[in-house]
Amino acid sequence: MTFHRYVALGDSFTEGVGDADPTRPNGVRGWADRVAEVLATKTDDFGYANLAIRGRKLPAILEEQLEPAIALQPDLVTIHGGGNDVLRPRVDLDALAAAYDEGIGRLTAAGAHVTLFTIADPGLNPALKFARGRVAVFNEWAREIAEKHGATLVDMWRMRGWKVAEIMDVDRLHMSPVGHAYMAVQVLDALGVEHDAQPPAFPEVPELTRRQQLAVDAHWAREHLAPWIKRRVTGRSSGDGIEPKRPTLLPVTVTGDTVR
Repeated sequence: MTFHRYVALGDSFTEGVGDADPTRPNGVRGWADRVAEVLATKTDDFGYANLAIRGRKLPAILEEQLEPAIALQPDLVTIHGGGNDVLRPRVDLDALAAAYDEGIGRLTAAGAHVTLFTIADPGLNPALKFARGRVAVFNEWAREIAEKHGATLVDMWRMRGWKVAEIMDVDRLHMSPVGHAYMAVQVLDALGVEHDAQPPAFPEVPELTRRQQLAVDAHWAREHLAPWIKRRVTGRSSGDGIEPKRPTLLPVTVTGDTVR
């Protein structure tokens, strides 16, 4: 499949948080940039926009990003959402799915091929295991929506064979550079795009004693969990004041391992 106008929608997952690169807008790269780099080699008239903003819940993604995306007349849209919703104290999953269904329908009606995601199994991550039941229900809705609209589904729930420390950033919420590189390959494969990218080798993770693990967990709770809880309590978001890193379709120039 050859795409000419790619627009990425979503939250921190799509923005690229965890894959730091100070030379890029918002200081991050991410799997979507990596996918765009490959797609740009397939045609001479390729454009890429990324409207994703960290911390956004699915209703905000649909409200803020859908119309600007449709206005760009994309032939490919990737959208990820729901992860920030299922972690909240209360969420109406059926209402969330209905809004998602309507949004995906609008994108496909506008002529875009849509790629959406299930949420990775939080049972693999002790910090998020409490949300496993919600995630499973949301994911079943995502599969049904993808089937209904002929969308490509990247089923992260069924991805196994890795540990949290191998693929996640130190905050245990966002993917590391290795995780983003891995996800880019999964997206390209799901779309059926020919490429030479190889899944990265996962780093070796040392086995920790119980005392060492407790110390690591305490540090994580202090540095990452506590600020996250504070934002929830105060109604703030990590995306407050953040703008989309590529709000319009721009050419992608690939030179070595960079994209501009």
